[in-house]
Amino acid sequence: MALSFNREIRFEYGTLETVAPGLRRIVARNPSPYTLHGTGTYVVGTGEVAVIDPGPDDPAHVDALLEGLDGEVVSHVLVTHTHNDHSPAAAHLRARCGVAIWGCAPHPTSGDTFTGEAGGDTDYRPDRLLIDGEIIEGRDWTIEVVHTPGHTSNHLCYALQPQGILFSGDHVMGWSTSVVSPPDGDMRAYLRSLERLAARSDRIYWPTHGPAIESPQDYARALHAHRLQREAMVVDALRAGLESIPAMVQRIYTGLDPRLVRPAGRTTWAHLRCLVEDGKACVIDGEGGLASATLESRYRLAND
Repeated sequence: MALSFNREIRFEYGTLETVAPGLRRIVARNPSPYTLHGTGTYVVGTGEVAVIDPGPDDPAHVDALLEGLDGEVVSHVLVTHTHNDHSPAAAHLRARCGVAIWGCAPHPTSGDTFTGEAGGDTDYRPDRLLIDGEIIEGRDWTIEVVHTPGHTSNHLCYALQPQGILFSGDHVMGWSTSVVSPPDGDMRAYLRSLERLAARSDRIYWPTHGPAIESPQDYARALHAHRLQREAMVVDALRAGLESIPAMVQRIYTGLDPRLVRPAGRTTWAHLRCLVEDGKACVIDGEGGLASATLESRYRLAND
């Protein structure tokens, strides 16, 4: 399957809409180059419901969500990862509904953790830390926890059973590739997580941003192939004598939106770290090698 993107999504801001049997979505008004039209908050079940990725720190979004759920009970709040477009509204729901936050580990608080325009939610504190393979049950739904590190180290997907629906967060999106930003983001972990999803039997993915993804296994494999192709392009750039990440981004990402130059640099850095770890490239400057490497470091092929 060739990798192609779909940015078309039908929605109305502020309205909780049914997108599949037993599944509703409301989109936050936080469009950006990182979120497409905004954060899609999902509601699973009826009467007693689970909310997945409650969204940004936006009281108006929370108000609209709870208005759409008038007369229903929020029994679970589930979070895929701790970027500011996904998790901050969980604290609002906990305060207003008395519901516990179930989800990923807290956000990393040390090191260079650039996550794009949204930033990281360092205030996030789960009441229940979920682990891979755990089963969560509600009145009329069952969800399996699937740990998918790579985009972030704490990223989780949620599989709604037996419907075959996977809430893929930012790990797999149909409108764009995901930023993998070291040191918390890890390209090798991301590729392994893609391989894991491709081996599953989920019928459809609902990402937090953008439209649903049909034929999800083929799409996950296409994303995997795309990342390997990008890595080969980084090798070609090194072979051409380019040493800096900005020079590589200019060569590899032709016609790139200027707002996305920085995240493209982060993802290129993730590829370079893999190449260094595999002994295919090395850091030119500094004595600490990969441990002390930064976005400003220079690189070359190991056999040059």
